[in-house]
Amino acid sequence: MAPIDLPELQRLDAAHHLHPFNDNAALAKRGTRVLVRGEGCYVWDAEGNRLLDAFAGLWCVNIGYGRKELGQAAARQMEQLAYYNSFFQCTTEPTIRLAAQLAELAPGDVNHAFFVNSGSEANDTILRLVRHFWAVQDQPQKNIFIGRHNGYHGTTVAGASLGGMKGMHEQGGLPIPDIHHIDPPFWFADGGDLSEEEYGIAAARRLEQKILELGPERVAAFIGEPVMGAIGVYIPPMSYWKEVERICRQYDVLLVADEVICGFGRTGQWFGCQHFGFQPDVMAIAKGITSGYIPLGAALFNDRVAGVLKEAGGELAHGATYSGHPVCAAVALENLRIMRDEQIVERAREEVAPYLAQRWAELGQHRLVGEARIVGFMGALELVPDKRRRAFFPERGKVGGLCRDIALRHGLILRATYDSMLLSPPLVLDRGQVDELFDKAWKALDETAEAIGR
Repeated sequence: MAPIDLPELQRLDAAHHLHPFNDNAALAKRGTRVLVRGEGCYVWDAEGNRLLDAFAGLWCVNIGYGRKELGQAAARQMEQLAYYNSFFQCTTEPTIRLAAQLAELAPGDVNHAFFVNSGSEANDTILRLVRHFWAVQDQPQKNIFIGRHNGYHGTTVAGASLGGMKGMHEQGGLPIPDIHHIDPPFWFADGGDLSEEEYGIAAARRLEQKILELGPERVAAFIGEPVMGAIGVYIPPMSYWKEVERICRQYDVLLVADEVICGFGRTGQWFGCQHFGFQPDVMAIAKGITSGYIPLGAALFNDRVAGVLKEAGGELAHGATYSGHPVCAAVALENLRIMRDEQIVERAREEVAPYLAQRWAELGQHRLVGEARIVGFMGALELVPDKRRRAFFPERGKVGGLCRDIALRHGLILRATYDSMLLSPPLVLDRGQVDELFDKAWKALDETAEAIGR
């Protein structure tokens, strides 16, 4: 590899590159970290530091870094047919085969794919096509979506509106009309004296209250992540989603599972809805479909919704230049082949996840951790000022950011949301790397506690 002029790259970055979810002025002064190589569960930066990526890039590098097969699949498709669109009554073979394979993988009768470039675009598509689904059945007034406060469904206008992040809503005049939110299921913060099962039922019934408040004849769909990732890996009680599904069926409200993070093995099952035992009508997918090697997403619909769209919807006035891009589809097919042939989801669930959960629980014994929550290959450590109480630091985010930076100095990448340290490693993490993760995380917790005088 040719030598890298890091100062020059940092100068160019500060001059020309606007980073997502960053204070760009502060970042320009500090200098961005430049990543140059990845292999397995590790990445290297331009200064030569090897980092255990316990966040899989951004919840997405499920099969790990450096799988040459995906690059080879992209090259083969580029050489044969680099691009064609899905407009004008056309498509390509990889696009067709990927749609068929997703129908095989997705639960129940979720058999139909509309391809996009990201999870955000998948949720934009879902908003439009679900509203169209009801409108062509002479129910145009049934157009309200209900999401959850602190839910995350992307950053486009529709995706950010469906999500419930106040900071995002403050930028750009969001949410758009006819999108409402209910409180999320977060037992640690507001479960009180209820058991987790009791709390799950109570939290789900917030949806029923909101449907009745708005009128069932107005509510088109409820959208939620099986596990709320970006806000801090809120893992709902097992009772939650089954009650949500019962409510949606009772009031004829479509159930939309945003599987962008949870899909493709993250919870230990192929999809998060399978872990929690509910059947969605519509799904948003992205990230793990290509293990992040190339951009791709899709909105998946069940037979009922797709049947109405096909039979009564007329011309589908929605799409993008790169919808069903053949190179992206070819990479996704190769990624899924590797995951199935090597049984990556099954091996992660059965061989490594139990040990990861055990060691994560041990981190929960640290004096700075109020709760260590985990499901499959995603988890969080909730850092608190007093381990005996379920309460947060008064200046939320300061301690989490400090711990994240200390962990990075020890060669461990974790994400911090407020004071939650988030975990989402590649599914190919092995038991030895679990031990490495534990050791580095414990050191980071110790140094953080010392730094804040606890």
